[in-house]
Amino acid sequence: MNFSTNYIIFPPNKALERAIANSIGMLSAEAATAAAPDTKVAVADNFRYARGNYEQHRFSARVYENLREALEAALADTADTGDLAAKISRAQEPLVWAETQNNLGNILAALGQQRRDAALFEQATLCFGKALEEFTQEGSPLEWAATQYNLGTANQSLGRLLEATPPLKIAVDAYTNALLVWTREKSPEEWMYTMHQLGATLHTFGKQLKGNRQFQKSVVAYKNALAALDADDYALELVATHNNRAAALHHLGESEENPDRLKEAINSYELALTVSMEQQLPIHVAVISRVNKATVQNVLAQMTNDAVLAEEVADEFEVILECFPHALQPLCLKHCEEQLKKAQSQLNVI
Repeated sequence: MNFSTNYIIFPPNKALERAIANSIGMLSAEAATAAAPDTKVAVADNFRYARGNYEQHRFSARVYENLREALEAALADTADTGDLAAKISRAQEPLVWAETQNNLGNILAALGQQRRDAALFEQATLCFGKALEEFTQEGSPLEWAATQYNLGTANQSLGRLLEATPPLKIAVDAYTNALLVWTREKSPEEWMYTMHQLGATLHTFGKQLKGNRQFQKSVVAYKNALAALDADDYALELVATHNNRAAALHHLGESEENPDRLKEAINSYELALTVSMEQQLPIHVAVISRVNKATVQNVLAQMTNDAVLAEEVADEFEVILECFPHALQPLCLKHCEEQLKKAQSQLNVI
């Protein structure tokens, strides 16, 4: 079946932020200065938190290529590494070498997202695989778990880009491995992020397999993540998890042709919208949840032949298009226009 479009919110990638922070000392002073984010941009970035797993706003994305070159030079087998980085010997410093592979993997994955380049994601997964040759669950459990998480995130992104299931299977296994070490009791933040990413992977998996079981698992994973979140400390993560859980329920409801699932999705989108407004997150984040909510209401109106709801949906999309065009991405704007027409045509049928 064809699922209706909904939009996922991606929290900042802290592993990527750490990779940049840990590696920026390898750059020249000029290149390091260029890593500072541009705070003079006057136009709102409506793609913020919507591009993919490799979101971070602490550093400028302009630094990625320079970091890639520096890290690859540091890990190169040749004697000449240039002026950017000191040689890192696997034989002499295996754990430092493994952590550098981790850093390089995150930078490559960020470039892969930026360029929509599957080969870069594949190179990233190879880096994480090399790191896991040195980091073991027994000897370096926390580093092993972090690398498993990184491996999962790169494969999740690759599976989404290629619309392929094999990377998603690897991602599920990697996140599951990370959870062997990152328990809710000992590592609540890491556990929460891993549950969130597991939910995202299973949702994507479900869309590709068109299987209810994966959607159901996704909903459970997101529910687990919600148990460790609060609006004061994790406002964006809380909004993203409510929104993304709703997105999984949304598609599960369509797959099962189950109005009750769609109503659950509506409630979860509403929670995301409420927290986003209360915590004064960027307006386009709230608009994403609002568009998603109206979209699933449109599905429900058609499934139940509800003329009153169809009229409400049409009115809602008219408001969104009139009041928030500045907060909509181009494809989302087109989606809203199509949904408005759909609701209006449903009214004519009913």
